[in-house]
Amino acid sequence: VDMVKVRIQIGGAEGGSTNPIEVTKKLLREEGITGMYKGLSAGLTRQVFYTGARLGLYDYFMEAASVPGEKMPFWKTTACALTAGGIAAVIGNPADLSLIRMQADSMLPVADRRNYTGVGHAFSSIIKAEGVGGLFKGAVPTATRAMALNFGMLGFNSLAKDQLQSAGVTGAAQTFGASSIAGFFASFFSLPFDYVKTQVQKAKPDPVTGQMPFKGPIDCAMQQVKIGGITRLWTGFPTYYV
Repeated sequence: VDMVKVRIQIGGAEGGSTNPIEVTKKLLREEGITGMYKGLSAGLTRQVFYTGARLGLYDYFMEAASVPGEKMPFWKTTACALTAGGIAAVIGNPADLSLIRMQADSMLPVADRRNYTGVGHAFSSIIKAEGVGGLFKGAVPTATRAMALNFGMLGFNSLAKDQLQSAGVTGAAQTFGASSIAGFFASFFSLPFDYVKTQVQKAKPDPVTGQMPFKGPIDCAMQQVKIGGITRLWTGFPTYYV
């Protein structure tokens, strides 16, 4: 699903199809079932660093913010989650960058492909070509995306549970319903940042001028909106939500 999401975002930015079924059929036809798992090593590495850091930092911040005998207020919980998510996203950015580039590589002309063989090769190639700082390309939209995602999940999950309970919905239906609602809003808030992150991370310098297509994430967002309107930032929303 993540592979299809990335292909939709990149293809949509270049005037291609944004239909998940068509994108999946094209991917399977041209690259086979293994094409769906390109960048798996980078994806697993991202999960280890991002998820591990997010959970560890969240527990640390919650413990530091807690007051003995006092119930943790919602704003503190939210602040801890947002901070942990943002920092963890930066820690996991090198793996996330490698994943995006590995997933998008076959969409480039043969001469422009990076041909990373795995996450380790991706790291070493990025450092060699762009320096250590290159590993953190797109870190700002990556961190912002993580914070927006956590905000949507936390805030709207609690709100949805309360509203469903008021409507008489309890048990598994309440839990599933609240998760679905929270997932929708988390996707809505975070997708624009995820879309910009993908465009920034997969970008390559112009072979003639050596200039990047975007000056930064804000310039990237403005260019995309200028081309396709504000809704362009939500390209691939159904797939992203799933």
